[in-house]
Amino acid sequence: MTDRPLIILQVGFPSESIREVHGDIPSWFCRAIQHPLEKTEVVRVFEGEALPPPDANRVAVITGSWAMVTDKLPWSEAAAEWIRDAMAIGMSLFGVCYGHQLMAHALGGEVIWHPDGREVGSQAISLHPHASNDMLLSTLPREFPAHLTHMQTVSRLPEGALALASSSHDQHQIVRYGPNAMSTQFHPEFTPEIASAMINQREEALTEEGFDPQALLSGVLPSPEATELLRRFVHQAFNRAVPEQDGLAQSA
Repeated sequence: MTDRPLIILQVGFPSESIREVHGDIPSWFCRAIQHPLEKTEVVRVFEGEALPPPDANRVAVITGSWAMVTDKLPWSEAAAEWIRDAMAIGMSLFGVCYGHQLMAHALGGEVIWHPDGREVGSQAISLHPHASNDMLLSTLPREFPAHLTHMQTVSRLPEGALALASSSHDQHQIVRYGPNAMSTQFHPEFTPEIASAMINQREEALTEEGFDPQALLSGVLPSPEATELLRRFVHQAFNRAVPEQDGLAQSA
């Protein structure tokens, strides 16, 4: 098995002021997953870096972005094609925010600007009744807080995909695409501090859109359940990967 089983497909870059305090996006994910950054392959897809061949013995996380899926930028469409190829071999994939929308788009769903505008801050995520049948969700509370910041939404799921949770604003907060593929509209990698930094950075725009930034900041909550979902998905994928011996894949 590769010594870098985790791939982070980075599709965006936080502002310099946020990076100076909180680091770059891959470090947020590695902290949440509890996996060393030095044992992670980070591919800056948005800068045109080449994607590695899909590998069923690895797991890929597709991050959030400041771009929009509906713009169908060349790097984004290339990543969508890679997602289709990875799904075809059963590779483990977890998409977050832009990554969530990109997975839906890549697999035949639809992404649009949300008709009710932005969803931001700590919001309640409600599991659907059938989520109790999903091994990763069965032990989570029926409702838990998560950090959100997005303006586009998955308006139609790909064929065969299943919505497992919603918020009052967005009906597709957790989506299962298959046994090895899942995505979340919310950000399981955010800490309360990162979520607050995102609100502060957008204070002027949020005010113009009718939000009260101070109320949003006061409402920021820890989101351990959201982080646990990401961490459990990735570590389950690590355990499922087939080790290699003498160049041949052997059953564990």
